[in-house]
Order: sequence, then C-alpha cells, then structure tokens
Amino acid sequence: MISRLLYTLPLAFFCALTARAADPQTFLTPAEAGPDYAVQGDYQGDKCGAQVIALGNNKFRVVGWSNGLPGVAADAEKTVEVEGTREGDKIPFKIKGWHGELLPGGQLVGSSDEGETFKLTRIVRESPTAGAKPPAGAIVLFDGTNADAFDHGKLDDRNLLWSGPKTKQKFQDFTLHVEFILPFKPLARGQERGNSGVYLQDRYEVQVLDSYGLKGEFNECGGIYRQTAPKINMCLPALQWQTYDIDFTAAKFDSAGKKTKNAVATIKHNGVTIHENQEITGSTGGGQPESPEPGAIQLQGHGNPVFYRNIWIVEKK
Repeated sequence: MISRLLYTLPLAFFCALTARAADPQTFLTPAEAGPDYAVQGDYQGDKCGAQVIALGNNKFRVVGWSNGLPGVAADAEKTVEVEGTREGDKIPFKIKGWHGELLPGGQLVGSSDEGETFKLTRIVRESPTAGAKPPAGAIVLFDGTNADAFDHGKLDDRNLLWSGPKTKQKFQDFTLHVEFILPFKPLARGQERGNSGVYLQDRYEVQVLDSYGLKGEFNECGGIYRQTAPKINMCLPALQWQTYDIDFTAAKFDSAGKKTKNAVATIKHNGVTIHENQEITGSTGGGQPESPEPGAIQLQGHGNPVFYRNIWIVEKK
C-alpha cells in the first residue's frame, strides 16, 4: 500500500503523512491536542500581556510584555521570559522578585515580593482578514471545493489544501490573500515546528512556521526567508487560522536580461504590516532563479502537515 502511494502522491504530501505517523506529538485539532494546548496562548491584563508557549512534557515558557501584546499595543515591549512546569492543576513560575501561576480557566496571576499583584486572562485573537472575500476581478485559487488551480494539489477530509502544490497559472504583479493553519508540535523546535512557506513567483519565500512568542527572525514566520525579518512577530498560536495579505511588484529587467530593479513586497500578517515596500534582493533558498518571466505561487511542502484555505489573487494591470 505504501509503495503504491509513493507513485501517486507528491513527495511533500507523502512526507507530511509519514512525519505525522512518526511523531505522535503532532496534533491537527484542539480537541486532540490535550491540556498543554489549552494553556498555550495570549493573556491580556491591565497595560500588560503575556504569551504562553507549550514546550511539551508539561513545560511552558511565559513571555511577558509591558503595555500590551505585540500587534495590540503599539508600544508593547518584551520584559521577561521565564519557564515553568505543571504541578497538579497549576503551573508555577518564578523570577527575581516575582512569582506567579497559570491557573485552570485561563488565568495568569502573580505578585512581587513588595506586594504588587497582576492578573491576566487568556484571550483568542483572530486575524481581521480571515475569511476575506475575493474582490471583483480576483482569481480564486482555492475555495475548498477543488484543487484544480494547482499542480499536485491535494485536499484532506476537511477540504483543506495540503502544503506542497504550486499554481498552474503564473503571475507577474499582484495582490495575494492566503490563509494557513499550523500543526501543534510541542516537542519540536525551530524549523521543525510546522514548516512551510508561500513562494511568490516560485522565487521568493515568505516563511510559514510556528514562531509564536519567538523573536521574529528572518527565518521565522513572516520573514522573507533569510533576507528580512518581520518588523513585528505577529504569529498566532498553532491551530489558529492566520493570514498573509501580500502586495507584490516583480523585479524589473532591461532588454539584455539584466535586473534593473529588485522585487518589492508589502506584507500584512494577521492584518498587521510586517514589511512595507520591502525590496527582495534575489531568490530565497529553494526559489527559482530570477527572470523577467512571471512565476507560480508555491505553498511549500516541508514534511509538516500545514494546511491552506481561502486563497485568491488579483493581478495588477
């Protein structure tokens, strides 16, 4: 049966299937993700915020922010990172002068040695562009009914598009809307934590990765891969739908084929601008060589069960 599948499925699709089979700590829905997932997420308090990251085996990292959460408060500033381990139904953590607890019911509470107290409540943020309808003149690449716009496009039993395919049609200048959801892999780290990417013209990768609560590097979610880090890390927790809204202008070439102007992109991640009129200096890792010709949209397959929905594009005239 496996050998037959090898002949009928694209490699990225097969790798995603086998990767999940080999790693029981890969979850695709909140219902199967367990109690650690229920704790992970955003916590909002009075002029402060926190991001709680599940690390597997009942361990967690708390990233604290003054003034509010990134993307909510313009002046949000990371102030602390601390780790804790579940003890019964609570997760205590300590840092010099402070101690706190993550409690059942989505509460993060604590106090200082001087008697100051704080209380934060878990919230669920959603992208304001999730579910955005294609405007007049848009080309609908995927609406959940079929994958006909893609080479090697495959749907799962939820009618979501597996990562791995690229569009049959090629594009020059455009605006693109893409929605994606990342698996919950609490034991994974770095590039193994839900890796994919949106390739513009099959040349320039906008990284897709579970980078929730991390620094926001050029190889993390929202980065123009290994070129430019996002201005702000707007990654939501795994198993929440996220969006990219991308305005792209292709590189320019003279009659001899010499590049005269870099490609430029403005990118919003979950409704927040993370790159504005950003020049892309050349093809990113794994991308096709630059040329005057249009290129496909690729949803990179990287051995992880990352899924896409509601994809449409508007060509610039």
